[in-house]
Amino acid sequence: MTHDAESGLKLDGYLPYRLSVASNAVSGLIARAYQDRFGLTIPQWRLICVLAEDGGLTQNQIVARTVMDKVTVSRAAQGLLKRRLVGRSDHHADGRSHVLTLTHEGSRLHSEIAPLALAYEAALIAGLAPEEVNLLKRLLSRLQSAAGALAGESLPPSLR
Repeated sequence: MTHDAESGLKLDGYLPYRLSVASNAVSGLIARAYQDRFGLTIPQWRLICVLAEDGGLTQNQIVARTVMDKVTVSRAAQGLLKRRLVGRSDHHADGRSHVLTLTHEGSRLHSEIAPLALAYEAALIAGLAPEEVNLLKRLLSRLQSAAGALAGESLPPSLR
């Protein structure tokens, strides 16, 4: 093995890989709880949360707010509409668009699941000091911003 190969990429030390593995582990844990207890997918739960926080939104607004793709949001919305957890009405300014809102049942379900979600979060961060949690949130926000900037701008010469 050459020196270059030894000092090259090591998957376990590669930050994008580590973020993905951690995200998958957390999402998988929570997805099982939402699916088993409430029959919801993660995208459906995210859509419910966004509507609970922000009120009525169009699917395009949900896409922007959650950073989920249009197909995922559409499928989540369809499933929630079938279960009557969200309602759909015409958008007053754009006849091609619809506004999604939580129904009474959707709001009730959100109120039931939110404490469970917070309990999972508390269990996940139990081994971290409050200042570590705050630092982690700030760092994740900065990484998300950097990824957005790289995706939306021309790549720097080193990445071409």
